[in-house]
Formats: sequence, structure tokens, C-alpha cells
Amino acid sequence: MTTDPTELAGLTEPARRREHVLRAAVREGLLHPERDPLAGFVDLDGLATTAGALRRAFPDSLDVLHAFAVKANCLVPVLAELVRNGMGCEVATAGELDRALEAGCPPERIVFDSPAKTRAELRRALDLGIAVNIDNFQELSRVDALRADRMSRSPIGLRVNPQVGGGTIGAMSTATRHSKFGVPLEDDGNRQRLLRIYRERPWLTWVHAHVGSQGCPLDLIAQGVARAVEFAEEVNRHIGRRQVVGIDIGGGLPVNFAGEEVRPGFDEYVSRLRAHAPTLFDGRYAVVTEFGRSVAAKNGFTAAYVEYTKNAGGRPVAITHAGVQVATRTVFAPDSWPVRIEAHGPDGGAKDGAPVRQDIAGPACFAGDLLARDRALPPLEPGDLVVVPDTGAYYFSTPFHYNSLPEPAVHGFRVLADGRVGFEPVRPVRAERSLPVAVG
Repeated sequence: MTTDPTELAGLTEPARRREHVLRAAVREGLLHPERDPLAGFVDLDGLATTAGALRRAFPDSLDVLHAFAVKANCLVPVLAELVRNGMGCEVATAGELDRALEAGCPPERIVFDSPAKTRAELRRALDLGIAVNIDNFQELSRVDALRADRMSRSPIGLRVNPQVGGGTIGAMSTATRHSKFGVPLEDDGNRQRLLRIYRERPWLTWVHAHVGSQGCPLDLIAQGVARAVEFAEEVNRHIGRRQVVGIDIGGGLPVNFAGEEVRPGFDEYVSRLRAHAPTLFDGRYAVVTEFGRSVAAKNGFTAAYVEYTKNAGGRPVAITHAGVQVATRTVFAPDSWPVRIEAHGPDGGAKDGAPVRQDIAGPACFAGDLLARDRALPPLEPGDLVVVPDTGAYYFSTPFHYNSLPEPAVHGFRVLADGRVGFEPVRPVRAERSLPVAVG
């Protein structure tokens, strides 16, 4: 179905674009109250636009690899789209590495970070030439042993914890005094030990730091990067030559979940980096970034049918098919991870009735399975649809298998020049396997 030309101009506005895509998904049967009452949608054009904005934020004169944090959205077609748009992949497990390779990401554009790498995982990374960021002194000993009997072209760095403090979400802050990640840079004796380690290992040529993500202010993140750059400078001065040639600054750009506006932007983040760590931009270091949520979150939404409605204690409750299995962080930590909810009719069109305060509940069998509490929305009825924007990262892509709820289908989409929506399969519905029945 071709869209009226007078409507095409508005399809770049996020809410209208979601409604347009939702209507098309209902027409094509990608959402159905009986067969497929829940689905995720990925804006493939949006991913390309965001990847382009990230590239443009950093100067062309800088040698930069933007490695997408695969944990943010590990679906292979999504990764393949980002790779086609010039991004690499940052992986934290063997499974994420498999997916990055399946998506066509060359090993030399993959970075392996994890606080718990096994010997087998390290061996594989070194054999493939994948960049490795060592997390701790014991892991360094493992890499020493593995390098003793093999030649490897892997760039190898050591993750330092700059210990600059945390943001408003403790679980997302990785540069606190007691963080489990990296070597604490300011703990007694560590700085001198690190300098000695670099001097004794000419192949140790990178420094890695990551301060945190959602809830961390830009200046705090930039201060952590600045300490990593200062440490790299200190290593090179101590050794008397330019041994450290690259700095992995991590990711962590927060996302605005309260509205449509993309803020902060990559440009704003780079301006804070220039203020706190100007040496990063003078060309003497190659740079790796590891953005995930800020690349994917606003390029995806979740849609689910309302199955039932009721009243409890005088407040309406809408029971939907989207809950803890696709919004795990929101359900368990709603104050840190609130989401917006949009009300749509059965055809996908936006509802415009007078708002009523109501709860939006999921299908799981525990009382806390709520997407929103006491939220003002047009009255919802059975057969309506709810849309959860900004869920392109960490939501439908990494479902929680509570109650053996199935993994929902995920569809990529592009809005064509004539307004038609082209859908591409990203993940089919996957039911959780039943447990075997014991006999005898």
C-alpha cells in the first residue's frame, strides 16, 4: 500500500513513523492476537543513520574503530547491518564472538572484553587475531603462557579502572573504587606494577578504560578517559618510546528514555572528551569506541496486544503480552529503567481518548511484572496494542525465559521512498523447549 504523498513528509517524526510501521505490520500479519501477540521491530534505516552520526562526530584525521557492543543487541542481522555501515564488534563472550563472525565482521575489527575469559576463549581470540583487553593480573599470566607457544597479530591491551566514581545507577557504573572490572589504577602499588608490566612486555600496546553507561554524566565518562590517556602517556615516558599506540575508551553514552529527542548526542560527547582529554585527538593514538545502547535503543520498539483489562482497587489494569521476558530491567528496577508506553487500536492506529491512569502489566506469573504503574494513557481494551519505544537495545533482543515464555519474533524494517514498509526477518518466534517427561 502506497502512502498518500501528503503524509510522507511526516514519516521521519518518530511517533508517526512507529504508527505507520505498526499499521503495516498488522496488515501483513506480523502481529496477530492469536498467532503472534508480541513482536520486536528494528529500524534498519535508523541504525545506518545513527552509525553515520557516530562516525561524523569524530574527526576524519583520527584512526578510529567504532566497535558496537554486541550485548546491546546480539541479533545477527542487526550486527550485519551495522558491519555494512562501517562498524566493528565488541564482544564479551564466546557466543557473542560467534555472532559477530556470523554477521561478517572481520576478526581484525572485533574487540574481546570480559572479566572471565577462559583459556580456550583467549586461545581462540589470539589465533584469530582479535584484539584482547586483559582484565586482571591473573589473566595477564594466562596470556603470557599462551603467547609463549604461538605467534599472534592480536592487538593486546590492559583494562584499567580509573576509579573516578559512579553515576546514578550503581549497576551501570564500572569505574567505582570497588568495581569488578579492570586493574584499579589508584590502589596501592598498582601504578608502579603496571608500568613494570608494560616495560617487560613490548607486545602490550593498548590501554582500555570504561567508566559506565546509563546514569553516568558525560563529564564523569570523559574524566575516566582522560585518566586512561594520562596513564598511556606515563607508560610511554617510563619506557622511553612510543609503546602504547592505542586507547580503547569504551562506550557508555546515556540514552534519553523520557522522550523522542536524541540526547546527549555523539557530538556533545566528543566535545566533552576534547575538554578533558585533548591528547586523544592529536593523532598519536588510535582509538576504539564501544557504544551499544546509544546506537540501538532508539532504533527499535516493542509491540504487544492487550489480552484482558480489569479494575483492581479502583485502578484499571491492562494485561498485555509484553512483560519481564522482554523488559527485564524495567520490571525489576523500574525507577532506573522507566519506559514510555503508547496506546494503539487493533489496526495499529494511535488511540486519542481522554487519558486514564492505569497499570500496564505483562503475562508472567508474579505481581511485579509491570511495564508501567499508574500511567496516564487513553483507555485500553482487549485487542488493542501497546507500543514500547526505545527498546532496540537490551529488551526484545535478549529475552528472559521466565515461565518458559517464547522469544518473540523480531522484524527489521525500512520505510521506502513511496511510504511502503519493507520488512526483513531478524528472528523467528522461538518457543522455550518443554522439559522431558519422566516415564516409569
